[in-house]
Amino acid sequence: MFINKKNATKWRHFTSVVSVLLMVGSILMISVRGLNWGLDFTGGVVSEIRLDSVITSSEITPLLDAGLHQDVSVISAGEPGRWVLRYAMPENGEAMPSIEQLLTPLKTDVTVLNTSIVGPQVGQELAEQGGLALLVAVLCILGYLSYRFEWRLASGALFALAHDVIFALGFFAATQMEFNLTVLAAILAILGYSLNDSIIIADRIRELLIAKPHKQIHEINNEAIQATISRTLVTSGTTLITVGALWLLGGGPLQGFAIAMFIGIITGTWSSVSVGTSLPEMFGLRAEHYMKQPVIEEP
Repeated sequence: MFINKKNATKWRHFTSVVSVLLMVGSILMISVRGLNWGLDFTGGVVSEIRLDSVITSSEITPLLDAGLHQDVSVISAGEPGRWVLRYAMPENGEAMPSIEQLLTPLKTDVTVLNTSIVGPQVGQELAEQGGLALLVAVLCILGYLSYRFEWRLASGALFALAHDVIFALGFFAATQMEFNLTVLAAILAILGYSLNDSIIIADRIRELLIAKPHKQIHEINNEAIQATISRTLVTSGTTLITVGALWLLGGGPLQGFAIAMFIGIITGTWSSVSVGTSLPEMFGLRAEHYMKQPVIEEP
């Protein structure tokens, strides 16, 4: 591993610069393109239909897009011939043609199993509650970090945390994949997963600072990474296998969740090792910050 080499510090600093550039690029992408909010937040119609199993989504989607004058999400319901359709309500309140009518050119029996409507007000409430959940999670993490670590060491974990979430959001802004409640759940999961990796390394750095106060901070950081890298890679690797299986076999409804988690696990491991250790080093973290100060008794 690169951490055993003499240029380990250079590698950490280089990857930290890459992390900062990725974070800035993600912020620009979010600002310019924005997120493609799903119907959970914007409101709309969700319908489940059943038709001949030989018909594919590539045959259904063009007919619905043309008939409804919008992009319609066609997702497999996990059973041959069953599809979930997601589309927005017309803004001018005009009546929409029926699904059966739009799919008439397919020359097959179309059965609408169920239809549900999410109103714009409900979608706005979900967006507000989701934002509140994200804010509460971040505040709890800030409180924990301020209690557990000295601010210089906590800054690395906090920046790594922000990096992972912003990069995941930047990916969804760049690809314009639908951002729905399942993706929001993945973002909240990324917060916890990234924090776990950062705390493992930060805790080891703190222990080494106390045990070896005369060592240089860059040597302490490299030694801490070396001591935890096996555990980090094994944990991340096994989790990636699970998320990858969910991505491949979970179907359309779980695709956004699996992709967000996949990105979060990779960036979480990357940022915890790079910027999570380099930032405290840049802020001048030293062993003195964790040494107990003697109490001077004045007469």
